[in-house]
Amino acid sequence: MFPADTYIERRKQLKKQIGSGVILFMGNQESPMNYTDNTFTFRQDSSFLYYFGLNLPSIAAIIDVDEDKEFIFGDEPSMHDIVFLGPQNPLSESAAQVGVSQSGSLDDMETLLSKVTGSNRRVHYLPQYRADNVIKLEKLISIPHTEIASNVSIELVKAAAAQRSIKSAEEIAEIEVAVNIAYEMHVGAMKAARPGMYEYEVSALIEGTALSMGGRIAFPVIFSIHGETLHNHYHGNKMKAGDIAINDSGAETAMNYCSDITRTIPIGGKFTSRQKDIYNIVLDTEEKCIQAVKPGVEFRDVHLLAGEVLCGGLKELGLTKGDPKEAAVAGAHTLFFQCGLGHQMGLDVHDMEGLGEDYVGYTDTIKRNNDFGFCSLRMGKALEVDHVMTVEPGVYFIPELINRWKADNKLEQFINYDKVEEYRDFGGVRIEDDVLVTEDGCRLLGKPIPKSIDQVEALASL
Repeated sequence: MFPADTYIERRKQLKKQIGSGVILFMGNQESPMNYTDNTFTFRQDSSFLYYFGLNLPSIAAIIDVDEDKEFIFGDEPSMHDIVFLGPQNPLSESAAQVGVSQSGSLDDMETLLSKVTGSNRRVHYLPQYRADNVIKLEKLISIPHTEIASNVSIELVKAAAAQRSIKSAEEIAEIEVAVNIAYEMHVGAMKAARPGMYEYEVSALIEGTALSMGGRIAFPVIFSIHGETLHNHYHGNKMKAGDIAINDSGAETAMNYCSDITRTIPIGGKFTSRQKDIYNIVLDTEEKCIQAVKPGVEFRDVHLLAGEVLCGGLKELGLTKGDPKEAAVAGAHTLFFQCGLGHQMGLDVHDMEGLGEDYVGYTDTIKRNNDFGFCSLRMGKALEVDHVMTVEPGVYFIPELINRWKADNKLEQFINYDKVEEYRDFGGVRIEDDVLVTEDGCRLLGKPIPKSIDQVEALASL
């Protein structure tokens, strides 16, 4: 945890923003895999961690804005818990670690909320992504579970998103720890991946590296020679010389801050000339987009810049035609680059996605473009100092998508379908880094992870 003053100050700022009522934070509880005592690895809710710092299951918190009181609720550990899990701190001691002086049982919380709702005071809560907490809320605040989502406090969502978006120096340092773990994960994968190996052998090394450095993976590892499937979690392919594998993986630190890095690896140590062509287009796009990241720049414009640079590079190979900027505005690049250029990073690998992307990445005037290839852009609004962003362009040749566009002659004024057919079995290339927005631009976070062709081939040939 950070020092108690960090959490005290965060809650103080939140209370100022909300102004009145009661703020309820529903913590997470253990989730069984297949029976009660066999659970998935526990992960506390990120907003709960941001304001209260306790990565403990089955606790909740209340901030009474009107009376300027803060509470943490949970049941004290039983002897059964102590026998199987070891000594447990009393809840009051855990609460004191984050500057909260009042604690009580979950029954006490129910009693308090009954008084609050009985006096018609507003209960603010964030969107719920777990069914168990929806059911609990139904009981706690007397709202039918079917109406929990429609009664979310938009004021609280906006206040939390604004606070969490601007990273403090201590948060940035922790994200850099996560990136430095990812450095070892990616360099290790480059050295290890060999013809004749299965993808799961390298995926195991990646996850094991995160664990060995005191963290864990921030999301399920994507390591695949079928990079045309953007989120490919299948690891059963046997790799051969001439394949390229996308490694999209990141670490989560013990403090629960995340990294998200992608590199593309030549299996056998060398890229083919055709692979080099596509790789250099993606690398050039990433570098130009990183150069464009600065305060006041709308990230949707950086995303469109990625489309323009990609179209320009693909035009040199004969895959696209016409003016690259016009092609990007028309969406021609989305045949090759279907996802968003990036997203915010922090306690979530897609930071605050659970709060609602339209509140996190967009504004009342900068709204999401719902067109294909733009709709998955999680961040469109203007960048601010101390935003942490991913920049992750890619080129993907998806046979099913090519078939559909070609059958419709979609954007044929910008796409050379005969040439595209030659790349049908290519796969995909993605390169991704995590950047911090600074006063005069941005900087890469953490130890630089090799990404030039020479650097990657040198490691892949060891």
